[in-house]
Amino acid sequence: MKQLSTLIQCLDRPLVTGPINRPIEHVTMDSRECTVNSLFVAVRGTVVDGHSFIPSLSGRGVAAVVCEEIPENPDPEITFIQVENTSHALGYLASAWYDNPSSRLKLVGVTGTNGKTTTATLIYEMARLLGYKAGLLSTVVNYVDDRAVPATQTTPDALTINRLLNEMVETGCQYAAMEVSSHAAHQQRIAGLTFTGGIFTNLTRDHLDYHRTFADYLAAKKSFFDSLPETAWALTNGDESHGEVMLQNTRAARYNYSLRSMASFMGRVIEDRLDGMLMTLNGTEIETRFTGRFNAYNLTAVYGASSLLGWDNMDILVAMSKLVPVAGRFQTFRSAKRGYTAIVDYAHTPDAVVNVLQAIREVAGDKAHIITVVGAGGNRDKGKRPIMAAEAARLSDRVILTSDNPRFENPVDILHDMEAGLDDRTRQLTLSIVDRREAIKTATALAQPGDVILIAGKGHEDYQEIEGVKHHFDDREVVADIINAE
Repeated sequence: MKQLSTLIQCLDRPLVTGPINRPIEHVTMDSRECTVNSLFVAVRGTVVDGHSFIPSLSGRGVAAVVCEEIPENPDPEITFIQVENTSHALGYLASAWYDNPSSRLKLVGVTGTNGKTTTATLIYEMARLLGYKAGLLSTVVNYVDDRAVPATQTTPDALTINRLLNEMVETGCQYAAMEVSSHAAHQQRIAGLTFTGGIFTNLTRDHLDYHRTFADYLAAKKSFFDSLPETAWALTNGDESHGEVMLQNTRAARYNYSLRSMASFMGRVIEDRLDGMLMTLNGTEIETRFTGRFNAYNLTAVYGASSLLGWDNMDILVAMSKLVPVAGRFQTFRSAKRGYTAIVDYAHTPDAVVNVLQAIREVAGDKAHIITVVGAGGNRDKGKRPIMAAEAARLSDRVILTSDNPRFENPVDILHDMEAGLDDRTRQLTLSIVDRREAIKTATALAQPGDVILIAGKGHEDYQEIEGVKHHFDDREVVADIINAE
């Protein structure tokens, strides 16, 4: 329990109507959770506006409401606190409610279109390999030290973030790594957090169904670096054209990493294979279990972050040689009987598909045929659908277009959108199979010894979302079952 007067000290010039010397036993953004002595924060969401639920709070013993507009006939039993932006206020209130947990450990945020999950997860794994307790907030799963907590979205709401960070602190965690999505930055879910460092991976087309323009998408990512304090560090991809943009207005110490030019942290690929990669990090050779230049970038970012966190350089290199790929990220399955390789990867943007296919081609050579199974999510950016199909067809020998998560769209319509990116030549090399399981089976049936199948788009996901229902479906299980039955 905390006093309202203490909690609202974190807010910027709030306009208060009613007494502030009253106890708060619960902070929530969900009106259904409000009980006696609750503090309700009326957040304007993309679908629902929390302000519309304020009238329903009367007579329930709610202590206070944080809002952007005070109702015309406010309940005299409730203290109203008016702020400019309730999403921003929620972040600071959540942090204050849990005694500012992000300031009691070293929190590293990772943002970018591709590589967030891998980079954040590997920083978490690095900390644990070096003997530290650590936490992780990611798309795949959250971790409080070694306890897994299911993840429902890339970046949770501010209350959940701070609750998990507080659990990390109470468990003795000294470090935490966190994916920072563009949605989270734009919706102020990271407001009030104290970051030790921030990492930028890359920026390509994604989430334009939400941000509408690429400029808005870029601005959301950049706002994370704009908010970093002077005590933090910012590490960006020096080979990415938007890397310097991220640093334009940051107060943090600036560093970069690169595979191509001089940088604070330099990686070089010496030998690339399907089962691993030999590379150098600031001149020292290291054998890794990762494949592809995109992973070389991720590893170089992890190396840089590890160094900036103050860990011993030799210990870092030894630990990095022990790291393993994240579930559903370039996860390899080998058919011993028929001699082909299947790779399951989360690639769900045109750039990510290109990166994975280029990595496969570089490693497999020109003699191997590449068969790509790929779809696109429903109720999302439709503009990337034909681009993804075109890129998959350009870099593959055969392509099978199929369902991803159709959500509330007709999957056939999604496939038609993807087919629009094909020309006469690539159309002849492409099949459209709505059923994803059948698409994967067809790819394995077409594969010859030495061929590589890429199953792209879902990676770690163990479901397909159809008409609002999540049905169990795991690309990894499907391909493993097929290989085991051969």
